[in-house]
Order: sequence, then C-alpha cells, then structure tokens
Amino acid sequence: MASLQILLFDVRDTRCAIRRKAVREILPVPNLWRPPATPRPVAGFFSLGGTAVAVVRLDILFGLDEGKTHNHADLYGHLMQVDAPGSGNPLALLVDRVVDLREIDDRRLSPLRETGTLNGCVEAEIDMDGRLVHLLSLDKILFAEEQQAIAALGAKAQDRLGEWAVAD
Repeated sequence: MASLQILLFDVRDTRCAIRRKAVREILPVPNLWRPPATPRPVAGFFSLGGTAVAVVRLDILFGLDEGKTHNHADLYGHLMQVDAPGSGNPLALLVDRVVDLREIDDRRLSPLRETGTLNGCVEAEIDMDGRLVHLLSLDKILFAEEQQAIAALGAKAQDRLGEWAVAD
C-alpha cells in the first residue's frame, strides 16, 4: 500500500487538498500591500525574509468568490507557501482555512468525472468519509500567462523592497 500525505483546506465552502510535498509552509495572513493595477486574483504581496511573495486568491481563480470581498485580517485565513510553478519563486495561495494534514492510501484517489472543475486543476478526487475532496495539481492552478504575469509583478515588488533596504 502506497500512502500519500495531503493538506486539506477550504475555499469558499469547497473542500480541497494538495500534496503535502508541494507546500513549503502554512502561514497566517500578514498585512499585504497591493500595487495599483494588480490583477484581481492577486491579493497583494508580503515580505518574507526580504523576499517579496505574491499572494493569489484561489476563490477568484476558481470562480467561487461571487463578488464577495475577502477579509485578509480573518483570524482563520491561511497562506500556503509554495514554489511558483515554472519559476521556483515563492508564491502563497490564500485559502479560507487549512483544516488538516492526512495520510491516505493512494488507492482512494478516483479518476475525474469532470475535467473543468475548479479551473481544470483537479488531478483526482478523494472520498473522505462520504465527502468529495478535490486533489489539486499545483502545476495546473495557474496558466502559463498567469505565471508570467505574477513573476513580472513579483520582480517589481522585489525592486520596491530593495529600495527600502538599509545598509549595515
């Protein structure tokens, strides 16, 4: 029996999972800065050890926001820090709440019934005690064009941080 570690999380009442190895760390939502003309799915940026990290709202990417605003000061909101696909730059995914870390038998993974679910990034479905959970593929969460745009915005945000650096 092969096992798989997954992180369970919620995005607007939709239970999702991602492979544990794809996530560097879980963070509380810090104060974010959002440059003008930033695309709507980008909640903003924060500095992590002097590195500008883009924060992407999964609810908007998946079409689950229904025009609602997300309260970034929500005590239960979490960021899942990952390496941005294609670039290796840090990226954070904003979710309503990270719920649990579980180890499951990979035989519990089921093939997809619908390929368009959640922006096409679902790689499998998991039956978790009668509740369907979508296992997301980190590589498919952002389209190539979105990855490039976030990388360009991240470079500008990093330049902004650099302007505030104080020499020792």
